[in-house]
Amino acid sequence: MLTRDVPLNVREWMQGVIKEEEINRYLVNGRDFINDEEIEELLRKHRNPEPQRVRDIIAKSLALERLEPEETATLLNVEDEELWEEIFQAAGEVKRKVYGDRIVTFAPLYCSNFCVNNCLYCGFRRDNHLQKRRRLTIEEVRREAEALVSMGHKRLIMVYGEHPLSDVDYIARTIQTVYETKVGNGEIRRVNVNAAPMDIARLRILKEVGIGTFQVFQETYHHETYRKVHPEGTLKAHYRWRLYALHRAQEAGIDDVAIGALFGLYDWKFEVMGLLYHTIDLERHFGGVGPHTISFPRLEPAINTPFVQETRYKVSDRDFKRLVAVIRLSVPYTGMIITAREPAHIRREVIPVGCTQTDASTRIGIGAYSDRYTEQDLKRQQFQIGDPRSLDEVVRELAEMGYITSFCTADYRCGRTGKYFMGIAKKGKIHHFCMPNAILTFKEYLIDYASPETRSVGERLIEQKFAELDEALKPLVREYLERIERGERDLRI
Repeated sequence: MLTRDVPLNVREWMQGVIKEEEINRYLVNGRDFINDEEIEELLRKHRNPEPQRVRDIIAKSLALERLEPEETATLLNVEDEELWEEIFQAAGEVKRKVYGDRIVTFAPLYCSNFCVNNCLYCGFRRDNHLQKRRRLTIEEVRREAEALVSMGHKRLIMVYGEHPLSDVDYIARTIQTVYETKVGNGEIRRVNVNAAPMDIARLRILKEVGIGTFQVFQETYHHETYRKVHPEGTLKAHYRWRLYALHRAQEAGIDDVAIGALFGLYDWKFEVMGLLYHTIDLERHFGGVGPHTISFPRLEPAINTPFVQETRYKVSDRDFKRLVAVIRLSVPYTGMIITAREPAHIRREVIPVGCTQTDASTRIGIGAYSDRYTEQDLKRQQFQIGDPRSLDEVVRELAEMGYITSFCTADYRCGRTGKYFMGIAKKGKIHHFCMPNAILTFKEYLIDYASPETRSVGERLIEQKFAELDEALKPLVREYLERIERGERDLRI
């Protein structure tokens, strides 16, 4: 439903979105940083690598050094199953060195599915007449936030289609609304945003309202494929406007940015290389600060979207695990997000090879949390999810696997973002800050929201992880745990 404060002329609004001068400043000799021919040549050149060469590259990753493109291309070309097992083991070890045995959880909150784009693979595309269109009102956003807080969530990723109905002013109002929402002891402490690319002025508005991470996926880094799946005449058809979205976010002061590719649009090995090149260019422009997180969603079915069935680049479960491990070894410091697109058994298998974040209680229909519907309705969703389990179920399984579920947002509120966060993460020291706070927030969750079964498993895990803490920290952490038992909340180190 259109409202008076929203431009009625969509085409006129679209003409004011892209600012070419905010692209050209990043180009080198008129070219962007993705050279398709160079990537394809590296992948050809490094076929059938020698085992010792692979092990040398693994050793570099274990030293927490970011890989170069030729090294990542070498790992992607490994065929030997035993070498892949070494890669998986190393990826898990790198993850533990940097982040420890903890998994950050969040929930997606879809606010609007109006969209001016017409992406062939997306259920929200403009011409999909079977999609039920809706934009949440501010009061509906509040109800969604209340439902999520009542489950125990502390962190959200808010998602918006690209449309004047969900312009930057609407996004800012919805973020503020979520931060203002309190239910008992609970509140959302970190709001990340997945939205369309914006200019620097609009991004500064998001910075002012307290955005956490700004997330924009390139979808595919392959220029020709990008052109084919994003029809001409749409905003998303502009490859470079999207490619440099996070460079502009950094300039706007948003120093935690997130990249990703939609695996299934083109060759998965090429996309992994694209993610690495994106990482390198961010580091080059912003003093070594690369992506705060990398995501690697696979293409999933969507209503009235035949492209998904027709693509010849679907990624098998075997290759999915491989690409996750290679990303982890290529960019040791980054967070890595596996989502509920993946079924439970895939998440169980892939989390140990490098993932640091996952979602739970996921509902991606507009208004799905407060409407309390449990069945998926593809007419209200962008795609079909694979793992609809509750937060309690996911937390319990992670605990049984030995992972503390972290609801911590202390880094962002203590200023450990951007360059400061990267400096700690690249040295493998971030978990020294994060594990104590993860334990404290996990304790909060167990008391306030967990089922008896989950609390039992979780309390045992807290004692185990507490025993592994630095001796100097134990007295303070023990004191805080006791204060949480007495009803205090939001204690952090």
